[in-house]
Amino acid sequence: MNREEITALLPHREDMLLIEEAYRKEDGSAEAFYTVRGDEFFLRGHFPDYPVVPGVILCEMIAQSACVLLQGDVGDMAGKTPFYTGIDNVRFRSQVRPGDRVRTVVTLTGKKACFYFIHGELYVGDKLCVKGDFSFAVVDASRA
Repeated sequence: MNREEITALLPHREDMLLIEEAYRKEDGSAEAFYTVRGDEFFLRGHFPDYPVVPGVILCEMIAQSACVLLQGDVGDMAGKTPFYTGIDNVRFRSQVRPGDRVRTVVTLTGKKACFYFIHGELYVGDKLCVKGDFSFAVVDASRA
């Protein structure tokens, strides 16, 4: 998926659209990419002399990647909104800084009704930066 296709899938818009390209893989996982430019709003104050992508933003990158994964499981995501319902066992192992190209890998670990459980990992190159378990409720946008 390119940026235009991602925009059609996700309800997020600038400045919160945090994936640039994405792929749903044959093994049932999804992979997405984002290059940290250095001019993003979240870097202006975190930290001015040593910019580091905040952990909550890294988790959001994983969440947006999960939408690509759920597109195949939920079906068409148009008219649906994913909401976080949980973030568990998250570990931050390495910093993400301007110029880094982030790669996320997400897999579905379970589902129950409108609730989806995802394991996500975020890398820069081959270096694992973040991993954790995330849950989402996918609801009709009209009910959100």
